Amino acid sequence: MAGRVRHPIDIRSLERWLNKTVPEIETPLEVHQFGFGQSNPTYQLTTPSGDRYVLRKKPPGKLVSKTAHKVEREYRIIAALSTTDVPVPRAYCLCEDDSVIGTPFYIMEFLDGRIFEDPVIPNVLPDHRRAIWADAVRTLAKLHRIDPKSVGLESFGRHDGFYNRQIATWKQICGAQAAVEDVDTKEQVGQLPFFEELMAFFGDGKAQPADKGTLIHGDFKIDNLVFHKTEPRVIGILDWEMSTIGHPLSDLANLLTPYYTAFLDPARSVHLHPGFLPKATRGLPSREDLTELYFAVLEPEAREEDRAVVETRRRELQWAQAFSIFRLAAICQGIAARLARRQASSEQAKRHGDARTLFAEFAWELAQSSKGAEAKTSKL
Repeated sequence: MAGRVRHPIDIRSLERWLNKTVPEIETPLEVHQFGFGQSNPTYQLTTPSGDRYVLRKKPPGKLVSKTAHKVEREYRIIAALSTTDVPVPRAYCLCEDDSVIGTPFYIMEFLDGRIFEDPVIPNVLPDHRRAIWADAVRTLAKLHRIDPKSVGLESFGRHDGFYNRQIATWKQICGAQAAVEDVDTKEQVGQLPFFEELMAFFGDGKAQPADKGTLIHGDFKIDNLVFHKTEPRVIGILDWEMSTIGHPLSDLANLLTPYYTAFLDPARSVHLHPGFLPKATRGLPSREDLTELYFAVLEPEAREEDRAVVETRRRELQWAQAFSIFRLAAICQGIAARLARRQASSEQAKRHGDARTLFAEFAWELAQSSKGAEAKTSKL
């Protein structure tokens, strides 16, 4: 829901630029800002005739990260995918001139649909819930089927070595976070449980999934999708800030995370969904059914009855899920580091920081399970 503008922009300057560049967007504009939690300030623009658009811009001031807040990349991939069967908002324009509203921005179509913040999809009929999840998975598989070169995105990222780069990056980040000292006690945050074992496991090329490079969203999950107002189908994928060319299993693992973390102790963790426990929610598809659907759409020519293919997929997804959970642990470790520096102080932040231990332990459990699956596959 869009409300008051917390990060003001020069509306008159924006209107002058639109009149020259995108005259189909009528002016004057009524401007509201979408809710908190957006890393890139996001605004709703309403024209005199009631048409609505969305503007996303880089935050003001000096940015800490050179790789974050890349609205130009968001615009590029949304515009490129408009000619495919992947549902995205229409991209209208990109402005890289800081003089207009202070930082680069782009404008896209406003999608009038439903966003489900709770992945359990409450308050819908069981059949509707099942269909919503199924279309989310189909949509992801459609994205991963796209040849980057076919839509002009062959230079959008490196086509190989995605997980090795991720491992190196997070190893460095975790080392720095672990060394952070509490400003009062001088006690270090400390390394994650099983960190060295996890690094050895992830770094073993024989255990890794087969190297692939497809277009990936980077944060594909239910609440980054817009669904039709009444029908159980995706009408748009949002928040492409982390998109690149990478391993497709990273997106699938991210989407399926609630199915894995539902079994964890809620007293020791955050953002768990007990509704994903087996038979807890009517109409919620099983993880296995969704995985089978994903590969049926992604690789329709593959034979499901081939045991070796099925086992390899299961093992590789388990590996990817272990890495996804490890990454969650590392993010929580980062929150613990900010707490130690007194850059965060809320009780919710403390819960996130404390959850790093449970997530790291669970990542190692999944890693060991993946090693068992690897041994089984080698015998087929």
